Amino acid sequence: MTLGYISRVFVIKQEHYRNPDENQEQPPAAGEVLPAQDETLNQVQGYVSNKAMDPLSIIVFIFILLFSVIFHEVAHGLVAEKLGDPTARYAGRLTLNPIPHIDLFGSILLPMFLYWATAGQFVFGAAKPVPIDYRNLRNLRRDMFLIALAGPLTNIALAFLAAQVFRLSPNLSAMGEKLLVQTVLLNIVLGVFNMIPIPPLDGSKVLASIFGFIDRNWMYSILALERFGFILIILFMFSGLLQTVLLPPVFFLLRLFLGTDVTSGF
Repeated sequence: MTLGYISRVFVIKQEHYRNPDENQEQPPAAGEVLPAQDETLNQVQGYVSNKAMDPLSIIVFIFILLFSVIFHEVAHGLVAEKLGDPTARYAGRLTLNPIPHIDLFGSILLPMFLYWATAGQFVFGAAKPVPIDYRNLRNLRRDMFLIALAGPLTNIALAFLAAQVFRLSPNLSAMGEKLLVQTVLLNIVLGVFNMIPIPPLDGSKVLASIFGFIDRNWMYSILALERFGFILIILFMFSGLLQTVLLPPVFFLLRLFLGTDVTSGF
């Protein structure tokens, strides 16, 4: 399942949590954005900030996000088919056409409500999960692990490819640079976020399959939590733990893919 977490708090509103009246450096508090991370964020912000976005930029932003989510879902379905389950193909989900992947509540109504309710500071949405019949899989624990991993790894691969185009194309226009860096950032966030081991995120299935090799009852217990999935995710987001978990790998991958010429000195 693809869940997208796109927040202006993440993109443009991170700050140092230091007392401005103190001259001495203070130890970082839990969840604090460290100076190197804050520098990277501010520099990438120049490309991806959605402050005062014009209608064309909003459309392009949504297109990139939709494109990334579709590839994520198709990857789940393709791997499942290779491992013995053709359900996604029979359901018409192995397509780049966005319509079969859109969920009325998770993809449209929920993001619109959150955008309106938070004045654009927080947006959360979900694509329709690709149907998988685990009874068709040859090896449940191994195959569930591979299927769950396919989506996030696809997003990371898309981020890597976009980053290489960015780094190897010195004559890009300002709009071209912005589009590529947005593609890198959105796919890294999608990939990392979906690997958090909270149901129904892909990371929970990866964790469940690993525990399944020890005891199948543990695996089924983790999977049973999916009925409370959205509540768990919302609680996790508003607990303050999300940025603590999400930001370090996101910044690491941004530096790794975009390089020091991008993450320093602009």
